[in-house]
Amino acid sequence: MRQHGKLEYGGRAAPQRTCVGCRVQTVKSELLRLVLVGDHVVPDLRGQLPGRGASLHPDPSCLELAERRRAFPRAFRVPGPLDVSRVRAHLEEENHEMSCRTPS
Repeated sequence: MRQHGKLEYGGRAAPQRTCVGCRVQTVKSELLRLVLVGDHVVPDLRGQLPGRGASLHPDPSCLELAERRRAFPRAFRVPGPLDVSRVRAHLEEENHEMSCRTPS
C-alpha cells in the first residue's frame, strides 16, 4: 500500500506535488517550484526562496493551462492577476537550450 503523499520512485519513497497547470501529480524533482515575489511569479531553481510555493511541469503548455485556468492566484492565495513573464522566459530559455543540445 502506498503511503499518503509519497510515490515510489527508483525504489525509494519520494514526495509528490501536483502541477498547477495540468493537475497531474508527479515526483517533486520533476516539477519547477514557483514562488510569489511582489506580484511576479518567479521560478525557484534552488528551492530555497521563502513563501508559499506552487509546482509546474517545465513545459510551456502547462504554463498556458495554468494561466487559462487562473490557477496562480488560487495557488498563492492572493487576489487578482499575476505577472508570469519571468516563468515564461525561463521555460523558453530552457527549451531553447534543450533544442540546441539535441543533434539534428
